[in-house]
Amino acid sequence: MARHQNHGGDRTQRVADFIRDEVALILQRQMRDPRVGMVSVNDVRVSRDLSYADIYVSSLDHADTADRMAVVAALNGAAGWVRTELSHRHSMRTTPRPRFHYDEAAERGPRLERLIEQAVAADSAQHEPGESP
Repeated sequence: MARHQNHGGDRTQRVADFIRDEVALILQRQMRDPRVGMVSVNDVRVSRDLSYADIYVSSLDHADTADRMAVVAALNGAAGWVRTELSHRHSMRTTPRPRFHYDEAAERGPRLERLIEQAVAADSAQHEPGESP
């Protein structure tokens, strides 16, 4: 029984990987909405019953919250079209319904790295060799 459950998880992961790759191509090559610009597809999580796919995106073009919300609104407005495009690219019985979300974690990682580098540099500057404590 555990084997069957694991198989389902493997399938949802395969579907998620497929959707991530294909949606990235669709957005890059076919999306004509100027509000979207260059968008990266960072992660996809598919429901166990394959009825929907939560797609997490980010963009270096959109720095403020209003721009990010506009990107997500544009993508969710085009979700039906994206689903149709996806359906032409696979042989599954159904195509999960896309739901787009902005991936805030994509921006937090580099920002956190910069803060750590700054803290290390400041700490190193305080303890230069040859100085007495």
